[in-house]
Amino acid sequence: MKTKWILVAAVCLFSLPLFAAGTPPKYVFLFIGDGMSTPQRMVAEEFSLKTGNGALAMNALPYQATTRTRSANAVITDSAAAATAIACGEKTNNGMLGLAPDGRRLVSSAEIAKKSGRKVGMITTVPIVHATPAGFYAHRTDRGMSYQIALDLIASGFDFFAGGGVYDKFDDKKNSEYRGNVFDLARKAGYAVATDKSAWNALRPDKKSWSIFGASGMDFTIDADGSQPTLAEMVEKAIALLDNPKGFFIMCEGGKVDYAGHANDAATNLHEVLALDKAVKIALAFAKKHPDETLVITTGDHETGGMSMGFAGAGGQFHVDRLAAQKCSAEAFSEEIKKLLHKNPKMSFGNVKPLLQKKFGFVFDPNSKSPMRVHSAELKELEKAFETDREFVKKHRADTKAHDAQRTYVFAATVKRIMAAHAGIGWSSGAHTALPVLTTAQGVDAETLIGMRDNTDLAHWLKRIFSR
Repeated sequence: MKTKWILVAAVCLFSLPLFAAGTPPKYVFLFIGDGMSTPQRMVAEEFSLKTGNGALAMNALPYQATTRTRSANAVITDSAAAATAIACGEKTNNGMLGLAPDGRRLVSSAEIAKKSGRKVGMITTVPIVHATPAGFYAHRTDRGMSYQIALDLIASGFDFFAGGGVYDKFDDKKNSEYRGNVFDLARKAGYAVATDKSAWNALRPDKKSWSIFGASGMDFTIDADGSQPTLAEMVEKAIALLDNPKGFFIMCEGGKVDYAGHANDAATNLHEVLALDKAVKIALAFAKKHPDETLVITTGDHETGGMSMGFAGAGGQFHVDRLAAQKCSAEAFSEEIKKLLHKNPKMSFGNVKPLLQKKFGFVFDPNSKSPMRVHSAELKELEKAFETDREFVKKHRADTKAHDAQRTYVFAATVKRIMAAHAGIGWSSGAHTALPVLTTAQGVDAETLIGMRDNTDLAHWLKRIFSR
């Protein structure tokens, strides 16, 4: 009999509805790391601890759950299906936004928040029409319908948008639904459109706003030069513009965690996670002032890259702090090398050694005891990769851009692989994986976040909050 009651109690515990009775939170923050699962969070935290900056705030939130991510038609989800599940509470097929697999229009938690009188903000570091933010306001069969998704953005009436732009589709005259330049349409719909920091600083709370920093997304954090706001600054701005007696809902995506995961660029990846964590800290500071009115949630839409803390080639060692030597993304480094090769196609590997020392901390002295000393086998890899890229540019100087579309440069890829090896980080994929993600929360209603959850539970939870 005792065993029976234990089993009943366990079933009740893990079937609890993901909401509580009583007064709902007035302010809700939802942070989504695109491509961020437990490995990305723990690698970033270990780096932060080793470099003297403490543990991640998102990992310290008191209520936690493991969250399944599969889509309606695949074990491995894409961002569109995952965003739809998180925003709308139903599974859909990969590539679809705000629609069920049969085409039925779904309602998102953000749309319900708006109807409840709350102001709504969408923030990302990738194009604002990208899958994750679009899952909260768009209803399209294909995530690639950038122009139409921008039309849905305007039609949503949400109060604050900030991040990247609409790729090159903002004035897509060939589109079957063409109505005009989407930025002009937004202005006609009452939005203040900001495309630089000056206009950004001039935004006021009495008007809806759409801020664009880079058509194809914002700079990687590791490459940032201060010309664009950080995620933390965007959250801070959203709070200032959206706070009102009815409250707000802010969705903030660290979108370029995913980009760095696809690239298997460990240092760039962890800096994106750290940037998202700084944004979480802004929300937590706000919550400290409004402890009985605020809910803060952090999660991921899926894992990208198959990241692991350790791999066989590192001999069981993990030295993530060595990634502090990397000063730019592999993507930015590749662009720099291409420019140098275009300028001087006869340059040698010896000419780029100083750059490798400056940007990645590589040490080429064979007698050095430095942990960043490049071993003989690694040196041969680097020399071969550089020569491959040099010969390619040399042959195609006049039309490299056309060829770039069908070829991946290998020198920067070799560099980042060596960096990962020295740090002890492994990668199993250049794509998404089916690994569950970690969801954490703090604040009003957060205590109901326990156990193994599905990503759709997040939407059900938020919808009930915004409907109460």
